[in-house]
Amino acid sequence: MEKKRDAFPLDRGGEKQGENPGHPEKNGVVTRHLAVGYGKKVLIRDICLTIGRGEIVTLVGPNGSGKSTILNSLARQLKLVGGEVLIEGTDLQKMKAVSLARKMALVLTKRPSPEKMTCRDVASMGRYPYTGRMGLLSPSDNQKVEEALSLVHALDIAEQSFSQVSDGQKQRILLARAICQEPEFLLLDEPTSFLDIRHKIDLLCVLRGLARRGMTILMSLHEIDLAMKVSDYLICVKGDTIEAYGTPEEVMSGERIQKMYELERGSFNELLGSAELPKPAGEADVFVLSCGGSGIPVFRRLQREGRGFLAGILYTNDLDYPVAKALAEEVISEEPFMPIRQETFEKACEKICQVSTVLNAGFPKGTYNQKMQELLLFAKESGKRIEG
Repeated sequence: MEKKRDAFPLDRGGEKQGENPGHPEKNGVVTRHLAVGYGKKVLIRDICLTIGRGEIVTLVGPNGSGKSTILNSLARQLKLVGGEVLIEGTDLQKMKAVSLARKMALVLTKRPSPEKMTCRDVASMGRYPYTGRMGLLSPSDNQKVEEALSLVHALDIAEQSFSQVSDGQKQRILLARAICQEPEFLLLDEPTSFLDIRHKIDLLCVLRGLARRGMTILMSLHEIDLAMKVSDYLICVKGDTIEAYGTPEEVMSGERIQKMYELERGSFNELLGSAELPKPAGEADVFVLSCGGSGIPVFRRLQREGRGFLAGILYTNDLDYPVAKALAEEVISEEPFMPIRQETFEKACEKICQVSTVLNAGFPKGTYNQKMQELLLFAKESGKRIEG
């Protein structure tokens, strides 16, 4: 498969398992110079994407960038301003409603408000494309509803009124409804909204399972960290076009995130998938000794308290290092897999002389970091206040 670049290629090239050679659009979703917007006003133009069967592709970008507009246009909730969309080689605009309902399922931000319907009733609506005019469910249909409710952990609320359950529970029921449709293409707009952390993880695990069965999934997420973990590809939406399209590792650098979201304060670490608040203002009066993650809660506590601090001596591959770089006024660091050098030790001693407090967050005692023990001893002998 051709490597994706910071562009939006129509075809990614190459053959994949289950792909028709020369006709990748017959096993997935293709957009050709798609333009979306409202009325004749174009919001995003020239969208050229190929999404293969069994892939999870996620739209990311700031609020108002047009992620929902793209999804609503693909769902035929909005009229296309230009271009075309092919679902397994068939023009989206020419598909009949019943045929489309068997191919595509939606979980959008606008939720239905059915009166006097249980959660099971709402989930059962996903089987209607397969029932006759009377809309009666067969035993097989009921079994599929049961399986879908079980998959999203909603059997316990199945008989409750849909209008009376929480927003998070409604979200799970709507996902169950979509699963009941047995679609080949699933569209979800911010599916993790209103969900607690357990159900966010459960939902994303369900989506990965559906993708492994061959379902094509296109969704939008605000949680960049989750998008990077669950997605095969990311589409970065900014301005009036697609800014980047590729694997999470290819497109989601800290620099791109900073630029795309116009982060003027704070930062986002793409390796840890964590956002950090701005560095504390004011002169640093604390030096933190840590190692292997022991410093992270201390760094964040000092940030909350508005206390500037220094950190060290940290190897550049230490778990504490990226968070210290984001929050500390200065980090005394050392290259990994080697003993701490004398010059690095002396630099740390100089910094300790500039502060009143040394906070020992904890570090293991070993041959390579023996200088850390000497640094703590130096702080005590220098009359510094020792915490921790």
